[in-house]
Amino acid sequence: MKAVVLASGGLDSTVTAAVAQRDGCLVYLLTISYGQRHKIEVERARQVGLALGAAGHLILDVDLRPIGGSALTTDQAVPKDRSEGERRQGIPSTYVPARNTIFLSLALAYAETLEASRIYIGANVLDYSGYPDCRPEYLQAFERAAQLGTRAGIEGRGIEIRAPLLVMTKAEIIRLGLSLGAPLHLTSSCYDPAADGAACGRCDSCRIR
Repeated sequence: MKAVVLASGGLDSTVTAAVAQRDGCLVYLLTISYGQRHKIEVERARQVGLALGAAGHLILDVDLRPIGGSALTTDQAVPKDRSEGERRQGIPSTYVPARNTIFLSLALAYAETLEASRIYIGANVLDYSGYPDCRPEYLQAFERAAQLGTRAGIEGRGIEIRAPLLVMTKAEIIRLGLSLGAPLHLTSSCYDPAADGAACGRCDSCRIR
């Protein structure tokens, strides 16, 4: 069966793609270049796709910078050196308004075109308290909307949304990735990398990783 995997070039989406392959899926990666300041991840996604031997890899340019509203799409400073307690308070400035809704909608369109039956997304529990579009109830609601708003859904060929890492810790995700031979060495997680792609080691994503 075919599956579309949202591939950012980061740790979680790379392990998710490996899980989709383990599940017996023919994997088609979808990467969105949305004007993110950490654009190095787009190149890393390309490298991951080659390493995994993905059946296809579509990279779309969807510039979200004119909308703004996030430290990842504006010149606003990325939070650094925050404790775990601080990271769990409220929605961080690195939240990109409606990002997963936009990404999942594009993945849904791609899946319909491919006649794929699944979409995989690397949402996980560590984003749960901060990012509202990583919660299980949101993903379930999107899957329901996909059933109602697509030809595939109306014709009884539903497209399932899978988030296999949702309730895993980062350590568990890394162990799973290693067991599946995922190319973790190619991934980039930093929100504010240097010009050469080196991770800052201080942003929320670096500290969690």
